[in-house]
Amino acid sequence: MRVVSLVPSLTEAVALSAPGVLVGVTDWCTHPADLDVARIGGTKNPKTERIVELAPDLVIANEEENRAPDLAELRAAGIEVLVTEVRDVPGAFRELDRVLTACGTRTRPRWLDEAERTWSALPPPDRRTTAVVPIWRRPWMVLGRDTFAGDVLARLGVDHLYATHEDRYPRIPLEELRAAAPDAVVLPDEPYRFTADDGPEAFPGLPCALVSGRHLTWYGPSLAEAPEVLGAALRAARR
Repeated sequence: MRVVSLVPSLTEAVALSAPGVLVGVTDWCTHPADLDVARIGGTKNPKTERIVELAPDLVIANEEENRAPDLAELRAAGIEVLVTEVRDVPGAFRELDRVLTACGTRTRPRWLDEAERTWSALPPPDRRTTAVVPIWRRPWMVLGRDTFAGDVLARLGVDHLYATHEDRYPRIPLEELRAAAPDAVVLPDEPYRFTADDGPEAFPGLPCALVSGRHLTWYGPSLAEAPEVLGAALRAARR
């Protein structure tokens, strides 16, 4: 089995669960750190000719992270493409099962069972907090409706204020974000790398939680520890 992954979180999941099947991954696939396979460009601009040269049996992609024209080009070259759709935590587990089965795993990996148990046993939040969740600046973009990261936060007691917006990742002027008067601001380190010196200064007087983008937006082995890691960051911001 030869597989090319165009999704960083799926790269990590496949590398740990079906060692040796990956022959190509994107430049943004950082986990596992020692993965030594061909790099085929970015998630939005993969080198499709290089992928074809690798002669994969399967390319795994995501409807949000990858562009339809690139996937159509690969299919036209005779390559099977599996496209995932992940909008919430239960959907992540369903799609991970589908991907790993397609990649030839014979048994369900232990990390996936552990992650699903962790989320199914999550206690109800002791309090709920409203937040805005920027994912980009210049221009400012935030989580909107129907997103995996939004569902993760909701299960941890954080209700983001644009969850009913018509767009999934709306562009909202900074003045409007401030005027929305959230209890807090959640700033992940990807896709935009918010840091203590780049992001919180735009929201004076508001608690800002700097969180791991991998634990907020990736669906893979990081799911098992995501509630603990994210919960700690959110609690720290409220102190």
